[in-house]
Amino acid sequence: MRTRANIIAITFLASLFVGTLQAAEKPNILFIYTDDQAPWALGRSGHPHAHTPNLDELFGDGAYLVNAFTTTPVCSPSRAGLMTGRYGSELGITDWINPRKEYGVGLAPDTVCWTEVLQKHGYATGLIGKWHLGVPDRYHPTRTGFDYFMGFRTGGTKVKDAVMEKEGQQHLFSGFTTDVLTDHALEYIKRHRDEPFLCCVHYRAPHAPWLPLPEADWNPFENLDPQLPHPDYPKLDVKKVKQKTREYLGSVHGVDRNVGRLLQALDDLQLTEKTIVIFTSDHGYNMGHNGIWHKGNGHWILTELPPGTKNVPAKQRPNMYDNSIRVPTAVRWPGVVEPGTVVERTVSNLDWFPTLLEMVGAAAPDGKIVRGRSIVPVLKGEPVAWDDDFYAEYSTHHQSRTHMRMYRTPRWKLVRDFLNPERDEFFDLQQDPGETTNLIASDAPEVQTAIAKLHGKIIERMREIDDPVLSAVE
Repeated sequence: MRTRANIIAITFLASLFVGTLQAAEKPNILFIYTDDQAPWALGRSGHPHAHTPNLDELFGDGAYLVNAFTTTPVCSPSRAGLMTGRYGSELGITDWINPRKEYGVGLAPDTVCWTEVLQKHGYATGLIGKWHLGVPDRYHPTRTGFDYFMGFRTGGTKVKDAVMEKEGQQHLFSGFTTDVLTDHALEYIKRHRDEPFLCCVHYRAPHAPWLPLPEADWNPFENLDPQLPHPDYPKLDVKKVKQKTREYLGSVHGVDRNVGRLLQALDDLQLTEKTIVIFTSDHGYNMGHNGIWHKGNGHWILTELPPGTKNVPAKQRPNMYDNSIRVPTAVRWPGVVEPGTVVERTVSNLDWFPTLLEMVGAAAPDGKIVRGRSIVPVLKGEPVAWDDDFYAEYSTHHQSRTHMRMYRTPRWKLVRDFLNPERDEFFDLQQDPGETTNLIASDAPEVQTAIAKLHGKIIERMREIDDPVLSAVE
């Protein structure tokens, strides 16, 4: 039996033939989307303890996009950006949707999503897993371009024995949730194997809480003494960071194991060569980095907390660190993307809308705003005439209250908090990739020139998208 690596190698050598075939036959799409997966949580990224053989193979079988980012480092606005190619501030979704306090909030049904375009283009479209873009029926995934939904509409569910929805009814599904979601994704793929399909698998993992875990995922990490990224951070709660690291890596291993099941099924069903596989996450994660854990709405993990302020409680550390906004991303596209490709150009979650349309040959909807750009040229290794700047936003309103706006170049990064200007940050990413030294108060001419330039870029982008925060700035 051929190994997956051999299948991919043989496929690429026959790329001209396969390219012709794909022009006549629409490729399937398997879109794997994890929750809270850090860019460093991969063996291929060099992490000393991450055990991700299936993901490492997937990332090597196609393109590894090392500078892939999300425009908001928290669940709901990031997912809204994925679906629409627009910023959360344009959609009225700027923080995670709390179903207990914001039951009526969701992605407006009249907003055009790329799933609707694929549906009209002849695709069977299924979503298995997390939605988190509105609980009421008017926001249901089947009203946003999906024919089929099995999963949960809220932001989270139990790690094991979860109650989830299937075909409009709530059921108790025995077993570990990551495994259960994979079971239903496999069922969906088998059912639609003879027609073009889009199968979106939105895992809950590795979102906290992480335990319990299957023995296969927990045993390699239960007694691990992990290396920490910032072990000397002042007052770091080392014991707590190490325990959370063990649990988090076990959850990542569960994702990896189930990705392996999905890829093996494509092999077994002889679908590998005509299926585009995309792996990415809604945002990154910190685990002791800069003294915090969690994502953009980070929490201090210290033995003694810094004092809180009017808008930011003592336990909270809202942030736009790269570990929060960068996402592990890979694209396997047999016959088109050469195995072993590493893409260093900057790409974002807003780019999936135009990219997926180009991949399947679907026309963009007329008169609809899409902020992203197709990354198909960079996947093919073609030159592109764009810069590698990146703009992101995050207005927190649950644990803290902020209006963070960020502009990043390959060299510099400026974060403005327009509600709490004392929290502004500026980093030299070349000299300080870990973002440990805030240069916002530096009087160095080069720094001040860069701050002024990036501030202008932030204001320009806020005007472009009609950011409601801008009225309080100008």
